[in-house]
Amino acid sequence: MMPQNWKTCHQPWDVEFDLQKNNFLRSSLLVNMNFPLLVLFCVGLLHQTTRAVFMDKLADNKICGDAECSHVLSMATALDDFIAPDCRFINLKKGQMVYVYSKLVPAEGTGVFWSGSVYSERYVDQMGIIGYFPATVVKETHKFTEDTVKMRTTNMDFFCD
Repeated sequence: MMPQNWKTCHQPWDVEFDLQKNNFLRSSLLVNMNFPLLVLFCVGLLHQTTRAVFMDKLADNKICGDAECSHVLSMATALDDFIAPDCRFINLKKGQMVYVYSKLVPAEGTGVFWSGSVYSERYVDQMGIIGYFPATVVKETHKFTEDTVKMRTTNMDFFCD
């Protein structure tokens, strides 16, 4: 009978087999540990790509202060509350200041919409978000430029993220 602490003698091929078995177990463990992360990553990519929506155009032309529509045309004050009907629009609160970046040229039978960004110390969650609103819910208080550029709208003008 052999003592319990007796070590058996391994052949060289036994040691190589043990190393291969350990490497296989280690690599399969890494794959199993990383698989949920890979699935989560793929779902995250899918989620990001499915949120983007191209909405219908509100107009074919717009008026801007420059070719990129990056300069403010005017400042306006909201006359009444406006609740955005979809992601193209922004919410306005009565008395809120709005920077107007572009004015859509209405097609026959459509409403007049402007795009802009709100400015208010009370509603900071809306600051910096650019969206459309009806021109009838604001009153222009200051025009920054009289020189305007008329240009065609693109699908990106009505893109929702």
